[in-house]
Amino acid sequence: MNKDILKRLNDEDWNSNKSSNRPRVWVNGTFDVIHRGHVELMNFAAQYGDVRVGIDLDRPVNNWEDRTYVISNLKAVHSVVGFDSDETLIECIKDWKPSVMIVGSDYKNKRVIGSEYAGKLVFFDRIEGYSSTNIINHASSSIR
Repeated sequence: MNKDILKRLNDEDWNSNKSSNRPRVWVNGTFDVIHRGHVELMNFAAQYGDVRVGIDLDRPVNNWEDRTYVISNLKAVHSVVGFDSDETLIECIKDWKPSVMIVGSDYKNKRVIGSEYAGKLVFFDRIEGYSSTNIINHASSSIR
């Protein structure tokens, strides 16, 4: 994606400029088909401070603007930005300067892109039975 377009998207209204003395928290993902597990993740992250969510722009089901609208309207979310590459993701994380980065527990013992720019890495235990991939696969098989 063109960097000018990405910058415009990241400067839109869903980015809160409210100042806060709370620690900054980073969460990122695709959030293609939003479900309860995503809401639980955001609520968990909000316990640590103001949550900024990075959303991957390249997804097959719901476009970035729709996913951003839903995520930014969750009470637990402070602001939302988009990224389209590992490099852009790292730039977004560096810009936010998070005290805490929250990732799914499936990333234990794996490289977490940008984690070196967060004060600490915290793992969120996924909610059993909730998966965007499973929802998409179930919907696809139901249509056939």
